[in-house]
Amino acid sequence: MEKSLSTDILTHPFEPIIDKNSKILILGTFPSIKSFENSFYYSHPKNQFWDILAIIFNDKKPETIEEKKEFLKKHKIALWDSICECKRKHGNSRDDNLEILKPCDIEKFLKKYPNIKKIAVTSRTGEKVLKKYFKNSPFEILKNPIYLPSPSPLNARMKIDKKAEIWKKLLLST
Repeated sequence: MEKSLSTDILTHPFEPIIDKNSKILILGTFPSIKSFENSFYYSHPKNQFWDILAIIFNDKKPETIEEKKEFLKKHKIALWDSICECKRKHGNSRDDNLEILKPCDIEKFLKKYPNIKKIAVTSRTGEKVLKKYFKNSPFEILKNPIYLPSPSPLNARMKIDKKAEIWKKLLLST
């Protein structure tokens, strides 16, 4: 991926991670450059996504892709992103550098997996995508996603323990 990202149309490179028993769908925005390189979600070493989940479930932090998939399955979490096609205006992973071309077909996904009871987003951009493209959705959980404080290293103003406290309250409350 050494090409200039400013003119290339990028297509989401991963399948959603889902199990028939998943109850919560966590949506990111679009894979970071590091995630593209490592072929999996939330792969930047400073991203706190996996650390936060380990804290809220009082479980060992998964390290390998296989461990991460098993962790998600064990805790009934599905994982995907809100954008499936975009351009990066600059060569970094910031959401404000994304030109959205096509959202992911989350409605089709929810029809296929009716056990999903909550949708959470890990960025304000992901939240905006859902509210813009799915405002007339028959799925209430899609029109009003739960906002989780970003696990990105760019969101350093909030400590990980505070993020974990908020995530736990929002994701695990009934």
